[in-house]
Amino acid sequence: MRHSNRQKNQLREIELIPGFNPYAEGSCLVKFGGTHVICTASVEEKVPAWLKGQNKGWITAEYAMLPRSAQTRVPRECKKPSGRTQEIQRLVGRSLRSVVDLEQMKDISICIDCDVIQADGGTRVASITGGFVALYQAMEKLVELKKVKQNPIKEFVAAVSCDIYDGEAILDVDYEEDSNSQVDMNFVMTESGKIVEIQGTAEGEPFDESQFYELLELGKQGIAQLIAKQKEALGVK
Repeated sequence: MRHSNRQKNQLREIELIPGFNPYAEGSCLVKFGGTHVICTASVEEKVPAWLKGQNKGWITAEYAMLPRSAQTRVPRECKKPSGRTQEIQRLVGRSLRSVVDLEQMKDISICIDCDVIQADGGTRVASITGGFVALYQAMEKLVELKKVKQNPIKEFVAAVSCDIYDGEAILDVDYEEDSNSQVDMNFVMTESGKIVEIQGTAEGEPFDESQFYELLELGKQGIAQLIAKQKEALGVK
């Protein structure tokens, strides 16, 4: 039995609050249980220098943990993001770009800022899931302002963690479970079931193919539920 008394295929209490930041073109406060992340989408009518003349737009992401978002103080990354931070923000950017037709947003960039205000495991998957909600709102704003002809998002995307903990595959792990798991995995998948990215690591003994597919099935179930919650928050059928 999990310490939270959740079933192995049960998500934490999920809350997606769109429009959380009144100044950003899109925003979402996302809560995966005790993990809370503010995601904002900021639009600029320019692209990186290396993209100029290619008739495309760009989506990037930045990620940060506030100093007291964790059980002990996290130092501010004032000079250069840590390797972990860089890895997560690249993951968020890749995940969101995977479901967008960048050619429909010529010379427009959107930056998704993911600021963790409270961390209890799964900050990267919460950032992707909430970041998409913020991105969707920003795209709708661009349509409203006639900066793009139609919303360039091709389909929804979300992410969830799955671990093997105490010998059992479990969905959407919190910090206590994650820090004591035998296998740690993160799945990023689209609404149609396509895989964007899988991150998997054996923390001790290697795991076999049957365990991987059990984790994958849990991930599919969790992502389907998360996408339903995204649609509900955005008022999309």
